[in-house]
Amino acid sequence: MPAQPSTIIHASAFCRGQVVHGFGRGSKQLSIPTANFPDAGSGDVHKMVVSIGWNPYYKNTKSMETHIMHTFKEDFYGEILNVAIVGYLRPEKNFDSFFFFLKRKSLISAIQGDTEEAKKLLDLPEHLKIKEDNFFQVSKSKTTNGH
Repeated sequence: MPAQPSTIIHASAFCRGQVVHGFGRGSKQLSIPTANFPDAGSGDVHKMVVSIGWNPYYKNTKSMETHIMHTFKEDFYGEILNVAIVGYLRPEKNFDSFFFFLKRKSLISAIQGDTEEAKKLLDLPEHLKIKEDNFFQVSKSKTTNGH
């Protein structure tokens, strides 16, 4: 049975990989910076939303784009990012409009709505305890970026 929007996943999915350059649109076009996998790690655990799939709005190849709800001092390409996926908000969607700027505005609005919903869900006790999982325990000697 497919997950419904705002579904809590009781078995978290954990991902780890190096942050790589993506398509260059998260910060520049949408003002929503993303850390792109194949996976930034400072030892701190932050809330995030992630898009996994084909991004139909941009008609791209499959990707995993992570928007971390934290302001970092600098980029962290090449760093290792640990991510726990604990819920499902909505399927990918192509935003229909004749005018390109209206499509982009709809996409930005949807992502901002996802972020607000995720902030609420990630404050639930069952999600807060995941921050203490051994998966996120990294040696301070392996962290960078001052976070």
